[in-house]
Amino acid sequence: MAKVSPLQFYRQVKQEVKKVTWPTKNEVIKTSIMVMIIVAIASTFFFFVDQILGWVVKLVLGLGE
Repeated sequence: MAKVSPLQFYRQVKQEVKKVTWPTKNEVIKTSIMVMIIVAIASTFFFFVDQILGWVVKLVLGLGE
């Protein structure tokens, strides 16, 4: 790999950053809300699965109430 001076590297990075398509504020808000909804659904699902599996393990091992 060829050696690149720090100044040349900086110029290349600056040139590449100009090519990036940045999301709009509206897109960021929509995707953030979608992520929060999916996280809430997944955490609720895993909570209930954990509770059921914990109950089954206690039942099998005779530790149930």
